[in-house]
Amino acid sequence: MRKTGTDTVLPQEAAKNKNIFILEMRKAKPKKRVILPDPVFGEVRVTKFVNHLMYDGKKNTAFTIFYSALETVKSKMPNEEKSALEIWKKALENITPQVEVKSRRIGGATFQVPTEIRADRKESISMKNLIIFARKRGGKTMADKLAAEIVDAYNDQGGAFKRKEDMHRMAEANRAFAHFRF
Repeated sequence: MRKTGTDTVLPQEAAKNKNIFILEMRKAKPKKRVILPDPVFGEVRVTKFVNHLMYDGKKNTAFTIFYSALETVKSKMPNEEKSALEIWKKALENITPQVEVKSRRIGGATFQVPTEIRADRKESISMKNLIIFARKRGGKTMADKLAAEIVDAYNDQGGAFKRKEDMHRMAEANRAFAHFRF
């Protein structure tokens, strides 16, 4: 038995009457998880970043790496009037992409269609890029690598910033296909 609005309709009746639209959702939308703010700064973004940084559920280790990286950033940039957290936020802002390209198959040809990114996905992409390129860097500890990548991102340099620039360049090159948007 299926429900349509307020009426209950048997499947055989629905087959006879083609004018009835069946309103069923395939799946319930999952609830957003509540992320608690971090203990030092009281920021939810820091906790999200640490969750991306974490391996094997070792959150304390990830927090230690992040906080020591911020201390290293502060010592590397002593003449900066901003705090280490503000430098990190500015670095994230500098590497956050605004548009991305998605593959769309139309008439047997695949086009790279530029699309705008949702705010939560922007944040997630920038955090992941910062961590990925920090891991690829040379350096002794992850805290040192992360600090170096944060400083580079703050100064509009480094791998994560280059990734953002490449995404924007690709979207600009494929701007002609923007009318194929989803």
